[in-house]
Amino acid sequence: MILLRSFLLYSLSAFLALSVLRAQAQPSASTSAPHRVVSQTVGSDELLLALAESSQVAALSELADNPNYSAVFAEAAAFPRIPPGGDAESILRHRPTLVLCADYSRTELVTQLKRAGVPVLVFDRYASLDDAFANLRRLARELGPAAEKRAETLIAEGQARVQRLKTALAGVTPKRVIAPSTYGVMAGDQTTFQDLCNYAGAINLGATLGGLHGHVPPPSEKMLTWPIDAVVLDGPDLPAALAVFKKLPPYAYLAAVREGRAVRVESYQLSCVSHRRIDGYEQLARALHPEAFTVATPSAALLTSP
Repeated sequence: MILLRSFLLYSLSAFLALSVLRAQAQPSASTSAPHRVVSQTVGSDELLLALAESSQVAALSELADNPNYSAVFAEAAAFPRIPPGGDAESILRHRPTLVLCADYSRTELVTQLKRAGVPVLVFDRYASLDDAFANLRRLARELGPAAEKRAETLIAEGQARVQRLKTALAGVTPKRVIAPSTYGVMAGDQTTFQDLCNYAGAINLGATLGGLHGHVPPPSEKMLTWPIDAVVLDGPDLPAALAVFKKLPPYAYLAAVREGRAVRVESYQLSCVSHRRIDGYEQLARALHPEAFTVATPSAALLTSP
């Protein structure tokens, strides 16, 4: 009897907790926007802010206002953000009618949101620019006709920018590059860095000579023989970023690092999975091939130091 009573009390508690979550999730009758959207990832933050009316944005991810990860950090500062490691309750308190997640979002979080009766849009394809365009259209369908129009405009503009970049780079000799990391890994193929290289007139030696897949430890000794034209670094200060690798084996022994042959992109551009990756294509291309552009931006200059 005691066991049965305990089981019934546990079941009742679980039911009441789920009921509370569902109640929190329901929008008020006065809500005028067709959606109140919470974005749980940086990539979906960038999609949402590109398409939604401000009244449709209920909250953004914890990293939305961090310039190291987000292309929309300045715009994101105007909106609420879910706390670090946010759970279902911290999301549902914003009373969303739609939550944006990715296939790398915590499984239990997505499950709890769905159990609370909130629609969840999970993005699971983001490897390529075409995937990014498809994600714009997918979210736009949820947000309504105005968002769908914005999506098509963004896609057309993005395609035009890529075509202009392709035209500018026609005939250039691709630069052989690597993207070192202080975390003991290097970007190979099937990475956002490989995607940057594909559009920026660059050859990712981590993939072609190193045979690396994803982000994995580099072949330290073999790498010393690679014909590296430039090292791609991130951050606001290129000399400071390069100084780190001049002291870090095995990169400290590379001629490109010793001689200061390095270029810079914004930190978020190395990991961008939205349509904003085009910013990275353009910045890296200008950095590696300034002669192909009539005006080279200061941030795109090739650093050459003793």
